[in-house]
Amino acid sequence: MTLLATAHLKGPHVDFAGLSPLIALLGGATIVLLVGLLRSRWVRAQLVPALSLIALAAALGLTIWQWGESKSIVSGALRIDDLSLALNLILVVGGICTVLLAWRPTHAVERAVHGPEGMVGELHALLLTSIGGMSVLASAQNTVALFIGLELLSIPLYVLCATELRREHSLESGLKYLIVGSVGSATLLYGLALIYGATGSTDFSAIGNALNGSLATDPLTLTGIALCVAGLCFKASVAPFHQWTPDVYEGAPTPVTAFMAVTTKVAALGVFLRFFDVALIGAQASWAPAVAVLATITIVAGNVGALGQSSLKRMLAYSSVAQAGYMLVGVVVADKLGVSATVFYLAVYLFMNMASFAVIVARERTTGLGDGIDAIAGLGRERPWLAWPMTISMLALAGIPATAGFIGKFYLIDAAVAGGYTWLAVVIVVGSMISLGYYLPVIAAMWMREAPGAAGASTALAGTGAPAGAAGALPALAGGSPELEPEGPAPSDPAGATALAQAASSSAVSDPGGFQPAATLVAVLAGAATIFFGVIPQPLFDLVHQAGGALGLF
Repeated sequence: MTLLATAHLKGPHVDFAGLSPLIALLGGATIVLLVGLLRSRWVRAQLVPALSLIALAAALGLTIWQWGESKSIVSGALRIDDLSLALNLILVVGGICTVLLAWRPTHAVERAVHGPEGMVGELHALLLTSIGGMSVLASAQNTVALFIGLELLSIPLYVLCATELRREHSLESGLKYLIVGSVGSATLLYGLALIYGATGSTDFSAIGNALNGSLATDPLTLTGIALCVAGLCFKASVAPFHQWTPDVYEGAPTPVTAFMAVTTKVAALGVFLRFFDVALIGAQASWAPAVAVLATITIVAGNVGALGQSSLKRMLAYSSVAQAGYMLVGVVVADKLGVSATVFYLAVYLFMNMASFAVIVARERTTGLGDGIDAIAGLGRERPWLAWPMTISMLALAGIPATAGFIGKFYLIDAAVAGGYTWLAVVIVVGSMISLGYYLPVIAAMWMREAPGAAGASTALAGTGAPAGAAGALPALAGGSPELEPEGPAPSDPAGATALAQAASSSAVSDPGGFQPAATLVAVLAGAATIFFGVIPQPLFDLVHQAGGALGLF
């Protein structure tokens, strides 16, 4: 009897094809973690990033393989359709760019802050795991899967922000993100619980059907929706829940900042689209005006906050706040055009942001000026192959024509006007005008200012009151003065001049290699993509048009 009963038992059907991109990411994270335990420095510095790229490339290929599918998997918890697959493509490409930005030569890894015995395998495993959580979040059509995906992406990011263990700002960044992220997750969970209490379901479609009646205006439902908006706004850096963003972006390692700036937006806006435009579409009359007001506040707060920032990472943090406000417009209108416009802007936002952060990474490693705007002064003369991507990125983020940023903003304005939110389209235009006040100074610094090293050297020589050849004179800042110099010709001191030049050079250059091939490659390719999709946007239009139709909106 036991054998007969066993013969009739059937396990649940597992759609491995639909899960294949997620399996590639999480399987790759496991392999990278184990390989990273090996003692060889070459393995940790070179093989581990290579394996991460292989895992991401596999996930990319499997995502393309599933393109055109429309099915529910894992007992309806996840949805595989053109929207989730398009978002997954953006996430994986963002992960590939991040691995390249974090990839350094073996000798540079040995000199890194975390030391030669650093946790390289752990860091790449956390990165892949976080992308896996974002993929789950973008595909979730069940509130339980939504929260699991949110935590799976958040917890690795808390650790990634604090990976530079000997740098105070990195540890502070991780702690702040942990505290604020935990508050956001708890708020979202409470809201989901209230919605479940009002509708009696965790499935998005069932929630949407329940809200077609009087439940759409029930106080319990509206309270749950408000808490869900607040929780997701924490993750998307939407004002007034954005205060953590500048500090965390500035303190985290720059490759991690680039990763967060792009991929967390993709995941948060993706779940915004699916949850609000499917599960909560019956209550749109209640939440859409409130989200529109939040979008307006976000655009104003982000653009005004970025004015006058001297740190490029803080400036881009406030910029990302403003960009989140632009993207919320597609959620507010809740139609096919709005979804398509949001996905299009998420795709081009990847290229625009990666180009700028790649330049910052390269300059941080080759100068001693960190992420300050002085680090890119004179970049147009010194390294034009980095200055051009940065220039394109700034122009695109501002929405200048012939860039992908212009097409993306125009798409969002079209969606806002068609959805009856013309005033929100005006806010987008005004916000773009304000943004010129902090994007253009970056361009001016690259092309119209001298590099601080050259300017400092000439100033030091001028302060001695001696010609350039008389390097033996002390600069005024060090206590020297022309009035205190003995009369007569100053003795030449070529050895002292050499020592002074070497000291100045060592203080300005943190990586003697100078050229950063991986970061330069990301900057050039991202800048080229920004121009390409600004001039020929049709391939991207076709992709997002299919994604926009995945939710069944009109």
